[in-house]
Amino acid sequence: MTDFVEMKGATEELARAFESFKESNDTRLISLERKRGDVLLEERVDRIGADVTRLQDMVSGFKTALRRPASSKEAFTGLPDSEHKQAFMRYLTKGVEGDLSAVESKAMSVVSDPDGGYLVPGEISERIITRQFDTTPMRQLATVMQVTSDAVEMLRDTNDADAQWLGELDTRSDTDPGQFGRLRISVFELHAQPKATQKLLDDANLNVEEWLTNKIASRFSRKENAAFVGGDGVTQPRGFATYPVAATADDSRSWGTFEYVASGASGAFASSNPSDAIIDLMHKLRAGYLPKAAWLMPRAVADSIRKFKENTTNAYIWQPGLQAGQPASLLGFPVYLGEDMPTVAANSLSLAFGNFGEGYTIVDRIGLRILRDPFTAAPFVKFRCSKRVGGDVTNFEAIKFLKFATS
Repeated sequence: MTDFVEMKGATEELARAFESFKESNDTRLISLERKRGDVLLEERVDRIGADVTRLQDMVSGFKTALRRPASSKEAFTGLPDSEHKQAFMRYLTKGVEGDLSAVESKAMSVVSDPDGGYLVPGEISERIITRQFDTTPMRQLATVMQVTSDAVEMLRDTNDADAQWLGELDTRSDTDPGQFGRLRISVFELHAQPKATQKLLDDANLNVEEWLTNKIASRFSRKENAAFVGGDGVTQPRGFATYPVAATADDSRSWGTFEYVASGASGAFASSNPSDAIIDLMHKLRAGYLPKAAWLMPRAVADSIRKFKENTTNAYIWQPGLQAGQPASLLGFPVYLGEDMPTVAANSLSLAFGNFGEGYTIVDRIGLRILRDPFTAAPFVKFRCSKRVGGDVTNFEAIKFLKFATS
């Protein structure tokens, strides 16, 4: 009940802060139009804008917490796999293998890597995946597949089929049936190796499960997040922001290249009517992709866009997310913050809009392997953790970029 009350209070405070932000920003814009810039007013707008961002993050955090599984202490009691988990904990802290091997056969439906290593109980593995969804925007937006091989191959439509209008007695001739291409997404290994002394592991006050889960989840989510956006495709996933871009339409642009719209200024938004470029970018996306489209940008870009208005209606194009489960919106589409997007600079691709579920696919190799190594770094005990994951662009029409350039 406390979480709901706190979320309600934070949501109401967010609504009040955004109204205050709009009022102060309106005054700032009037002052600029009269060519009388006010430094104190600029600072006030930036300060309130920071409060709006903080409150939006707080509201989102409450929503995430309410969706999160039960705590470790609760999970240890009453779950069907508690016997396996208790044996697994004895293995982590003491290296006792007998208890684990006795119950491994009961957990085969939970795991998928029986070849070597000691298998993670299902509850821990599920929690790690949940934490990645919470901390990695691409996992919320992209298509996520689970495979049992080292790569996944899929067909893509590379050319439209032809059709003709004919009269009743006209000759029926063959038409172009279209073409198919092949796309391959390879899986790469992600590795983490936290360690602790045996004395620390023996301490009854230490929650080994929580410590191990947090360490692995933090490393894996940061590495994956960076790779899905900016990875070079060499021993890691290929990031969608690493492909070439061109200011040409979908019908005339070659496959493997994204379309972009220029912001109107080098390394910045245009000084006059800055929202025009954002609206133009939105309209570049074909109608079929719009129902599940979203914006992805770093926080610095979001802070700037929050001040923009639509020219004809004079309405703010940004709205905070006040309803449960809804993020902030820009021109009616949800906004996700991604700090791994490029920093704003000359010619940077720091803002993306599109249907990321169609445009990008993440491939997870099922299973998580944890090996306990008490020998090679004594008195430390190493936990050799690995996961195999890949990712790549699957549709170059489904995502568009705003390029911070004059043209």
